[in-house]
Amino acid sequence: MENDNQYRIGGFSMLPRAVKNLLIINFVIWLLDLSLQGIGIDMAKWFGLHYITADNFYPFQYVTYMFLHQGFSHLFFNMFALWMFGYAIENTWGSKRFLLYYFVTGIGAGIVQTLVVGINQEIHPMLAHQINNIITIGASGAVFGILLAFGMMFPNMHIFLYFLIPIKAKWFVIIYGVIELAAGIGGSGDGIAHFAHLGGMLFGIGLILYWRKYGSRIR
Repeated sequence: MENDNQYRIGGFSMLPRAVKNLLIINFVIWLLDLSLQGIGIDMAKWFGLHYITADNFYPFQYVTYMFLHQGFSHLFFNMFALWMFGYAIENTWGSKRFLLYYFVTGIGAGIVQTLVVGINQEIHPMLAHQINNIITIGASGAVFGILLAFGMMFPNMHIFLYFLIPIKAKWFVIIYGVIELAAGIGGSGDGIAHFAHLGGMLFGIGLILYWRKYGSRIR
């Protein structure tokens, strides 16, 4: 059995098993994707999340899209947020429950993104001609689910914006959620799937409330 004691402070792991493995897998896949692009193979074509009517859509993409990233900065900030908010949650819930939550929120974010693309296609029929080019990648939906969980579990813990400005976690989550909603409705055109982020938060709060009411069989 692997010994994680080197990462523990007073029995509290700063790098618990699930978070550590997710970090490793995401970085390895990013390096693999980077290498394959050098020989003309784009992993996003097969493993990024396509709309359900696209030529290259496959159901497994609702999982695989979470492990692909546009570039190093996209990967770094997602993984930093995963570690920053995730390790405390995993220490509280345990690895199995944390992983279940991570994948539920990530898949949920993909489902919401699919619904939004479908709605946009109904409103703007011309988008149907570009449907094969609409691809969603990144762990952001699951990370926003983790952020939501952190705000609900540790609402009064302070987060330091830009490492300087203290703000309680609950207000940080609310403000971030409002920003994402405004950006999504406003159609910022920045290429970011804002509604997918909100989808991760929506599925996250739903799962947490379900566990609070009915409990979880995962220990």
